[in-house]
Amino acid sequence: MPRELTWSDSEDLGILLSEAHPEIDPLSVRFTDLLKYVLALPAFKDNPAKSNEAKLEAIQMAWHSEFLDRTQS
Repeated sequence: MPRELTWSDSEDLGILLSEAHPEIDPLSVRFTDLLKYVLALPAFKDNPAKSNEAKLEAIQMAWHSEFLDRTQS
């Protein structure tokens, strides 16, 4: 069984978001939409109320790194 992800798992969440939404440039995503994307991930099990701007930004940057790896390779 895959482990459950929390807000602290920004790198893993970035990878999953990149796989789930390969067509999206992460820097174009508003934090309100990013929150919805994270909450929709089956492996994500943390409390939505624990989200904050810093955590969402870390996830967005991890997703952006994956996006760059995929699009610039």
